[in-house]
Amino acid sequence: MKTLTQPRERILSEEKFDRRSQYWFGLKDKGGYIHRERLRNQGYAPDVFDGRPVIGIANTWSELNPCNGSLNDVAEAVKRGVWEAGGFPLEFPAMSLSESLQRPTTMLYRNMLAMEVEELIRSHPLDGVVLLGNCDKTPPGLLMGAASVDLPTLMITGGPMLNGRFQGEAVGSGTLVWKYSEQVRSGKISFEEFMAMESCSARSQGSCMTMGTASTMACVTEALGVQLPGAAAIPAVDSRKFTLAHLSGRRIVKMVEEDLKLSKVLNRKAFENAIKILAAIGGSTNAVVHLLAIAGRVGVPLNLDDFDKLGKDVPVIANMMPSGKFLMEEFFDAGGVPTVMKEIANLIHTDHITVTGKTVKENIEGAENWNKEVITPANKPFQAAGAGIVVVRGSLAPDGAIIKVSAASPKLLTHKGKALVFNEIEEYLKVADDPNLPVTPETILVLKNSGPKGYPGFPEVGNLPMPKKMLDQGVTDMVRISDARMSGTAYGTVVLHVSPESTAGGPLAFVENGDEIELDVPNRKLNLLISPEELAKRKAAWVPPKPKAERGWSKMYIEHVQQAHLGADLDFLVGGSGDYVPRHSH
Repeated sequence: MKTLTQPRERILSEEKFDRRSQYWFGLKDKGGYIHRERLRNQGYAPDVFDGRPVIGIANTWSELNPCNGSLNDVAEAVKRGVWEAGGFPLEFPAMSLSESLQRPTTMLYRNMLAMEVEELIRSHPLDGVVLLGNCDKTPPGLLMGAASVDLPTLMITGGPMLNGRFQGEAVGSGTLVWKYSEQVRSGKISFEEFMAMESCSARSQGSCMTMGTASTMACVTEALGVQLPGAAAIPAVDSRKFTLAHLSGRRIVKMVEEDLKLSKVLNRKAFENAIKILAAIGGSTNAVVHLLAIAGRVGVPLNLDDFDKLGKDVPVIANMMPSGKFLMEEFFDAGGVPTVMKEIANLIHTDHITVTGKTVKENIEGAENWNKEVITPANKPFQAAGAGIVVVRGSLAPDGAIIKVSAASPKLLTHKGKALVFNEIEEYLKVADDPNLPVTPETILVLKNSGPKGYPGFPEVGNLPMPKKMLDQGVTDMVRISDARMSGTAYGTVVLHVSPESTAGGPLAFVENGDEIELDVPNRKLNLLISPEELAKRKAAWVPPKPKAERGWSKMYIEHVQQAHLGADLDFLVGGSGDYVPRHSH
C-alpha cells in the first residue's frame, strides 16, 4: 500500500502512516489520546485502533423517509461483514431526502446532502465508505459527496417495496397515482376506491416498485459499477438484500486494502455503461441530471448530448411500469441489472472494472434471463432502439430539453400547436378543472418558473395534470413543456428540463398565449415559431422575477445552482478536494 503523503501545513505530527485513519488513531500524543479515548466509552476493544481499515457507513435512514426505512437493518448487516474482514465499522447519519413528504422538492436539498457527506467523510478518520441510500435523491447526493473526497466507496440501495396489488390487479406506486387520480377527476372511479388503493400499493418497506427514479438510480449506480452485481433490484424486505449488505461489508475492507478508490471506478466507461443501461430499462428522466452532476464531481466529461448519442441505438428491453407492464419484483426474479447488461453486452464496455475488482464481463458471466417477457431479448425488444430519453433543441431550448419517448404518445412526438401559458404550477391547478379553459387536444401546455432557480429547486411538476375538459372528451395526453422535472413513475408527452430555464432568462420566459410551438422528436427539434425580431423585443421588455428566497440555504441555492443541462449542482461544489487529512482539532 502506498504511504499517504500529507501537505505539511495540514498536520502537526512528523509521523507517516499507511492508512488515513491512523492520522487520528495512530498518533502517540494528546491528539491521538483524545481521538481514541472518547470512542472507548462505546466499549470498543483497544486493538480496534491498531491500523485496521476504518469503514464509515453513511446511513440516510429516517422516520421522515419511509423509502429508507430498512436501512438500519442494512447497516447492521454491513457491520457484520466489515468486522469479519478485519475492519472497524463506524456508522454515521446523513441527511435523508424524503420524496413523499418533503416540500417544495427534495431536489432543492440533493446538493446539501452532497456537501454534508463530503465534509463528514473528509473530516473523520475513515479509510473507506459504504453509502446507504434509496429514495430518489439520496443515492446521487451520497455519491456526489463521496466522489469529491475519493476514498474506496461502495453503495447499497435499500431496494423497492413488494409489488402492490388492488382487487387482483398489480398496481405500481407512483404510476397508479397519476393514472387513477385522473380517473377520479373524470368520474371513472370513486374517491373511496382511490383511497382504498393507498395501503394496497405500499405493502412493505422500500421505494417505489415501478421503474421510477428510485429504481432507476439503483440500476444506474449498479451499472456505474459502485454496487455489487445484482444489488439494485432486490426488494427491501428480501433476506437476500441483507446477505448482499453482509458481502458488501466484507468487500469494502478489501477495497481499502487494494486502494480501489471511487475515481478508479467512475471513469468515462462507467458513465457510458450507465447511460446505455438507463436506455435499456426505460429509466427515469431524472437520471440525466444526476449523472451529469456525479460526472462533474469526478471530472469525467459528460454532456446532455451524450444521452441521446449513446442511447439512440439501445433497445428498451425492460417491460416495466410506467412504460410497460411489470414491477420490480418481476424484474429481480428475471435477473435484474446483470441480465440486462448481458442482453446488451455488445453495446457496453464489458472491460470496465467495478467495485468487485473484476470486469463487467466477469460480473455478468453467470447471469441468466429467467423471464423473457419482463426482460426481453435484445433482438426482440419491448420497444425499439431510440425509445428511451431523447434530447431536443431549438429556439425554445438552446441548451436542450429532454423527453422520454417510451412514456409518450407516438402521435404527439411530431406536433405543432398553440401555447397555453402558466407562470406558476398553482396558477394552472386553480383552473385545471374549469370547463371553460381555452384548451383543445392540439393545445400545448407551457409551464414557467419551475426550474432550479425559479421554483426554487427543480420540482417534479412538469407532468401537469390533464385538463378535466380534455379528460371528459376522452383525451388522455397532450404535449406539455416546462423547465421542471417529473416523477420517474409518471408518463405522457412531457418535455422537461428546458434550458436555460425561464427564471434565468431562457426563451421559455418569453412564450405567450397563442404562440405556435413545434415539437419534432424524430428530428430533435423544439422551436418557438415567432420571428427573431419579436423574440428580441420580448426579451428586452422582460423583467426577471424576484427570487423566492431572501436568506438561508434556498438563497444560496438560487445564487449558485447550475442549469439543468449541466446537472444542477452548485457551481462551487463541482469537482473535488480529495481525501487530505485536515488540521488538528485540539
